[in-house]
Amino acid sequence: MRRWSVLVLLTVVATLLLEVFDVDAAALFAGLVVAGGLAIAGRAPRGRADADPDDPIVPRWAFVASQGVLGVFIGTMAEPETVSGLGSSWFPVLVIGLGTLVISIACGALLGLHRDVDPLTGSLALVAGGASGLVALAREFGGDERMVAVIQYLRVALVTVTIPLVASLVFGADGDAVAPGADAWSAETLQDQAWGLLLLAVCLGVGIPLGRLMRMPAAGLLGPLSLATVAELTGIAGSAEVSPALLAVAYAVIGWQAGLGFTIPRLRAIGRVLPLALVLILVIGAGCALLGVVLSAWTGESMFDCYLATTPGGIYAVLAAATGAGGNVAFVVAAQILRVLLMLFVAPFAARLAARRSP
Repeated sequence: MRRWSVLVLLTVVATLLLEVFDVDAAALFAGLVVAGGLAIAGRAPRGRADADPDDPIVPRWAFVASQGVLGVFIGTMAEPETVSGLGSSWFPVLVIGLGTLVISIACGALLGLHRDVDPLTGSLALVAGGASGLVALAREFGGDERMVAVIQYLRVALVTVTIPLVASLVFGADGDAVAPGADAWSAETLQDQAWGLLLLAVCLGVGIPLGRLMRMPAAGLLGPLSLATVAELTGIAGSAEVSPALLAVAYAVIGWQAGLGFTIPRLRAIGRVLPLALVLILVIGAGCALLGVVLSAWTGESMFDCYLATTPGGIYAVLAAATGAGGNVAFVVAAQILRVLLMLFVAPFAARLAARRSP
């Protein structure tokens, strides 16, 4: 119990520090790093003495529930008003999103040729979108969630850092302004979060069993995600939103799931993979930038907006850049959300298919 207390306390402190720097899914990254550090130091919570070393220490029910919370959160991002921002450009954006998927899976297949990476893990690690969701999916699909987590967050970090640089140096845009946030303690926000709890209960209570009945892989995530997306697009969800505190707990649990499995040999293997992963992430970034050029020519939107719309990650940095530069925020955000949903619903199955066809 003392070890769990230390893990929770250090994760909370690390999360607060990371949030100062606006790190996406700060609690997940904090949970991953803290749990990994404690595991390597031999101070992490332990499983049963007779348990397999590769078995997860985090209780299964807690991990599945956390997947469900994350799924509902992502589903509520698909607001009808936001999606309508695509207008008649929805088909080009969908095609470009599929192009991003092809580039990601191709680079993932190349990463899978590395002796320390299996093809499935390589593909999931380089899917350009929904980093937190893909980390949650990795174990369910038979991949190495530790490798996926480290490479996915390397991608997010690189994209987040380069967005303001490219916006300023290439497009001459000012990305300092950010979108205004809602008052976390207002009566309206608290009411929306209360409604969100009801939505969570329904999506988890119905979505998970339904996903398992339909033999949906990673039913804990994709079942609630599917129901929440439908509820949001049809207006049933109303103004419901997932409580940030509850989401942070879910992120932390997912981070612990991956981090507690770290060992010195696994850490060394990841270190050997990172140089190749970095090169492939840069290739994906360049490929997405070219897709942005195609999208601009196809839709008539500005080159800057299409660059932001096709950026492989860092949705909050994208929003800040689009808002600060006075861009077409509705188009950019809608394209980014469509990309995330596409990656989470399609990419894992594409990754599994690619892995089966690998030599």
